[in-house]
Amino acid sequence: MNILVYINSSNHLAKSALEAVAYAKKIGGTITVVATGSVDDATLGTLGEYGAQKVLVDRSVSTEDSQQVTRLIAKAAESTGAELIVFSHDLVAKAVAPRLSVRLKAGLISGAVDVPNANGQVKVNVFSGKAFGFVSVKSATKIISLLPNSFQPEKSGSACAVEAFDGGAGASVIKVVETKIPEGEIPLPEAELVVSAGRGLKGPENWGMVEDLAKVLGAATACSRPVADIGWRPHHEHVGQTGVAIRPNLYIAAGISGAIQHLAGVNGSKVIVVINTDPEAPFFKAADYGVVGDAFEVLPKLTEAVKKFRSTPH
Repeated sequence: MNILVYINSSNHLAKSALEAVAYAKKIGGTITVVATGSVDDATLGTLGEYGAQKVLVDRSVSTEDSQQVTRLIAKAAESTGAELIVFSHDLVAKAVAPRLSVRLKAGLISGAVDVPNANGQVKVNVFSGKAFGFVSVKSATKIISLLPNSFQPEKSGSACAVEAFDGGAGASVIKVVETKIPEGEIPLPEAELVVSAGRGLKGPENWGMVEDLAKVLGAATACSRPVADIGWRPHHEHVGQTGVAIRPNLYIAAGISGAIQHLAGVNGSKVIVVINTDPEAPFFKAADYGVVGDAFEVLPKLTEAVKKFRSTPH
């Protein structure tokens, strides 16, 4: 089987890119990566360590222009005879994969969490992560988008060749006025550990305790929608159904009641720890571990406990 994997390497080679390539490797076949962005050839070549045989790169394409990206991938699919196209289920995939599906008359499976089973069915999240479904498509060409942090990338080879590729994408119809990239932070979609808080912290001046815990854990910080809406925290930290959907290994939520809209964006987390003074808070129903207590007391004690644990030889 010829498999094409699309990688958006606008700023760096994200973990989700490695996951997508390793996922294709697990399915089995000849794997070609088509990449956009500014990451250098040597870095792109390391995708061979995760299963890619070759990387085709077109740095003239704007990832903000979904029509350009669609034309690029369509040409790459034709050039490689791709029977399966794999994306990471990110913002670019959500805009491009449906367009590509129509263009190639290809069945699309969005949000996969595992490789196809013996019957060709793919496990996906449904109802905002409240259940699983098994989906199969019968078209000659198939498209799968993989939920981030649902497949562990493992090295299985060596660096591969990187070639310039003219995707014939044409001129972009999108004009990018400004791009703001948070510096010195772990991007939420890539974070394996996340510390989040809500209105229970009572004001932005109290966020230091959240940042302190995140720092000792090496975690990203996040917040609920009301916190972002009232300006306590930047909007790129908002997680939930209308914000960033995340699937970290550990999600710590302090002072968040756990409304259904918030849960929809975080219930894919491997382990959820909830800290709240209200024992009836809805979030406790979704938690793996719950602490009924005041975040102003619990968070500093948790931070000190982590520091002590890390400083003790094991």
